[in-house]
Order: sequence, then C-alpha cells, then structure tokens
Amino acid sequence: MRTLDLDSLEIFRTVAREGGVIRAAARLNRVQSNVTTRIKQLEERLGVALFRRQGRSLVLSAEGQGLLVHAERLLRLADEAESELREGPARGPFRLGSLESTAGSRLPAVLSRYHRLHPGVVIELSTGNTAALLQRVMDYRLEAAFVSEPFTAPELQSRPVFDEELVLVTSKDHPPIRRAADLGRSTLLAFTQGCSYRKRLEDWFGAANVLPERVLEFGSYPGIIACVAAGTGCAIVPRSVLQSLRAGADVQQHELPERVRRNRTHLVWHGEASPALQQLLALLQPGAAAAAPRRRALALKPS
Repeated sequence: MRTLDLDSLEIFRTVAREGGVIRAAARLNRVQSNVTTRIKQLEERLGVALFRRQGRSLVLSAEGQGLLVHAERLLRLADEAESELREGPARGPFRLGSLESTAGSRLPAVLSRYHRLHPGVVIELSTGNTAALLQRVMDYRLEAAFVSEPFTAPELQSRPVFDEELVLVTSKDHPPIRRAADLGRSTLLAFTQGCSYRKRLEDWFGAANVLPERVLEFGSYPGIIACVAAGTGCAIVPRSVLQSLRAGADVQQHELPERVRRNRTHLVWHGEASPALQQLLALLQPGAAAAAPRRRALALKPS
C-alpha cells in the first residue's frame, strides 16, 4: 500500500533544506504545529526517524538522507508532468459545481462554447447550494464551483462572474409587497439550508421581526415556481431564472430592497488553476461571452 504523497514529501524536503520547522513553516506558509505533525505522521508511516536534533537545528538521519534523494526525484517528475500538461491543450475530466439557477440560466451558452473550443475536456457538472459546493471544493471533490454571495471562504480563490437581480415572487393575486411585514406569516418556498438566496430572504424577514409560518424545501426552481403560482407561498429567485423558464407570466414579481436585490455569482477554486479551469476563466472574462453561440442542449456526464 502506498504510504507517500507529494504534499508530505514537499514538507519533508523543505524542513531538510531549511534546517528546522520554524523556517520551513514560514517558507510553506503553514503553522508550525501542522509541519511538525506531518513530519511525525510521515515517520510513523515509514517506521523510521527522518531527522535528529543538532543544537537548535534538525539534520537528516541516514534514512532521511535516503528519502531526500527519492523525494527530489519524485517532486521533479511531478513538476515536469504538470508543466507539460499546462503547455498542451486542456484535456481530461473537469469536475465543476454550480448553483441550480446558474446551471439553468447562465451556463448553457458558456459550456456549449467551451465544449466546442476544448473537446478534450469532459465536464462533470453537479449542482448544489452555496454551502455544499464550497465544502466540496475545499475537500477537492470539485475543482471549481459557481456559488453566490454571501459566502466566506478565505482559503479559496474566487472571481465574480455574473451579476444577478433577485426578485420576490408570489401568486398573481397577492397584494403588492413593499416591505417584509406585508407578507405576514407566509410560507417560504426555498432550497435547503445553505442556500445563499434563502439566507438573504430570511435575513430580510429577521430585520423586520417577521417569521414565516413554515418553510417548504425543494430541489428545483420549476417546482418552487409552480407551487408559488398555485398560491402555496412566496420565494426569492433570480430574474434570469424566470426568464430562462419563461415563467414570468405565471407569478407576480415584487422588487426587493437594494441590499437584498443585488447579488453576484462567483467562481471559486482551490490553489492554482488547472489548464481546464484556466480556459473556463478565459471564457468568463468580460466580453468573452459576446461571441457565444445561442443556447443549446448539453450532454454532460453526471457526477
């Protein structure tokens, strides 16, 4: 069973080069306890002591010197492989996450053009709410994901890519709504906890001391909008979703306060962008989508 990984080898090599944990932690931008723990775990897996203390410094043991030779070789090969891949065309699987709203209203044209330009990339698209998508990116289960404000993920890279206008929707016969109190104790139709749009609406309710009578959770916008149209309750949705579903005539739309209405969708990722992700970022540059073809159905591999 393989007991070595490149990350552990990089930490080991840096400690060896710097002669101690403190300088290695600074070089790697890690906390000292993390570096110490990773070295101890590596020694436990290998069953040998890799360092010995000499004054205030750490020096390699005989076993550590042997491992360093192999570590340098493996890390060099990894760097060479990554460099060759980056210089060549994007290819292989690309695990991408998205909000349900973004996948339905924003991505078809973008991914259609991406597929034509980079046929060697197989996009594996999965949807979820912002909280779930952020966790999957942080766990490296997704390479990147489209998420919505508000969110906090300082360890991730991010770029705003779409501006969204959120609207409150009710049945067509509902009286006008100018403030949260006008909703009384309405039923809220929303995605599960972790949905950033739901949080915006709940915060608006909370600021006005309004408490929904109940919350019904759904897994798709068509279901939410159909139930809103039937008079089940109210919901907050991006205007772009109503347009893509051609559902604007089925419900009544109410403008929300500026602080609630204006929103942005971000693309987030962990670490350095892969060639496949770099090409997607290039397509999402302002003006890059102007030449995108008309929307068409996409065949995406489910994840």
